Amino acid sequence: MRTFRIARSTRVARPARLLAATGVALAALALTACDNGMGTRDEGSSGGSTSTSQNTGSSGTTTGGSTTTGGSTTTGGSTTDKASSKTSTGTGTGTNKNSTTGGTSGTSGTDDPFDPANRVTCNGSNTTVTAQPVSRPLNHMLITVKNTGSKVCDLYYNPSVRFGEAQSAPPVIEESQPQAVVTLAPGESGYAGVLLSSADGSGENGLTEKTVTIHFQGRESGSDGGAPASPALPAKGVYVDSSAAVTYWQSTVEDALKY
Repeated sequence: MRTFRIARSTRVARPARLLAATGVALAALALTACDNGMGTRDEGSSGGSTSTSQNTGSSGTTTGGSTTTGGSTTTGGSTTDKASSKTSTGTGTGTNKNSTTGGTSGTSGTDDPFDPANRVTCNGSNTTVTAQPVSRPLNHMLITVKNTGSKVCDLYYNPSVRFGEAQSAPPVIEESQPQAVVTLAPGESGYAGVLLSSADGSGENGLTEKTVTIHFQGRESGSDGGAPASPALPAKGVYVDSSAAVTYWQSTVEDALKY
C-alpha cells in the first residue's frame, strides 16, 4: 500500500511540473507577445484601415464613375445645343421672311417722284434740247436740256457731241465733274458747255459745222442712255477745231460755261 501511494504521488507530481514549465513558457511567450504585439496589432489594425481605405477609394472611384455617368449632362448639353440650333433656324427664317417682305415693299414704289424707282434717264424722248453759241466766254456753245416728261430724269456723266459727219466726240473736261448726278424734275433744265475752238488759233483741222447730234449716257459710263437729240445750229454754223471739248452735265449755266 505504501509503495502504491508513492507511485501515484510521483505520477501526479510530473504533470504538475510539466504544467508549471508550460506556464513559464506561456508567460515568456506572453511577455514576448506584449513587447512585439503592439506593433503586430498596429500592423493588423493598419492593414485593416488600409483595406478599408482601399475599399473606400474603390467606392469613391465607383461613385466618381457614376458622376462620369452623370456626365451624361454633356448629352443634355447637346440637347440644349439642338434647342439653340432650332431657335437659331427659326430666327433666321423669320429674318429672311421679313427681308423679303421689305424688299417687296421697297420695289412696290412710292409716290415720291425722286424715289430711284420712279426716275428715268434723260434723253431725246423726254426732253427738249437746244445748242446755242454764246458771246462769253469766246468760242463756247451752251447745251440746254429741259425735262418735258412727267417723271424726274437723271443726266449721267457728259453729253457725247457729234458735229456733222464726225465719227468721234470731243473729249470731256475732267475738272468739270460735279459732286452728284444732275437730276431734273419735270420743267427743270440742265446744262453742258462746249469749247468749240482755241481762242489763240492754236487748234488744228478747223472747219464749220452746221449740224450736231447730242447722245445721252446711261447709268454706266459709255452706255446708251436712249434716244439722241439733234438741236438746230445757227444757219451759218459753228467753227470747230481739234481743241474742242465738252463739260459734264451741270445744274447751272454758270458752271457749264466756266471751263
